[in-house]
Amino acid sequence: MTEDNQTGIIRISDDVVATIAGLAALETPGIAAMSGGISEGLAKRLSGKNVQKGVSVEVGQLEAAIDLRIIVHYGIPIQEVSHQLQRNVREAVANMTGLQVVEVNVKVEGVAFKEEEPEEPQQRLK
Repeated sequence: MTEDNQTGIIRISDDVVATIAGLAALETPGIAAMSGGISEGLAKRLSGKNVQKGVSVEVGQLEAAIDLRIIVHYGIPIQEVSHQLQRNVREAVANMTGLQVVEVNVKVEGVAFKEEEPEEPQQRLK
């Protein structure tokens, strides 16, 4: 986003929008994690941008388009959690940046199963 006003230009980078979208996505109930490819995961680890994992954005002067790759919790209705995710990301980006979010595309790449909680070790009686 570039905004011209009387005091200067305001620009919002793609990375900022991707970070906002990633945080909003992870705060959405039913989302287990964001999904990223192997090469993306390596690049994010090297650059320290893990919160942007699974997020791609295109930012124009007034609009943004966002692509999300997610993993949902098993048993959660995928359509419902995806619609809620789209709303949350759209609102977060619009509220923080002033950009109009024209689309939030969601690709569900996996299902996460709850790990069984480890049993408490039984104390031995003396």
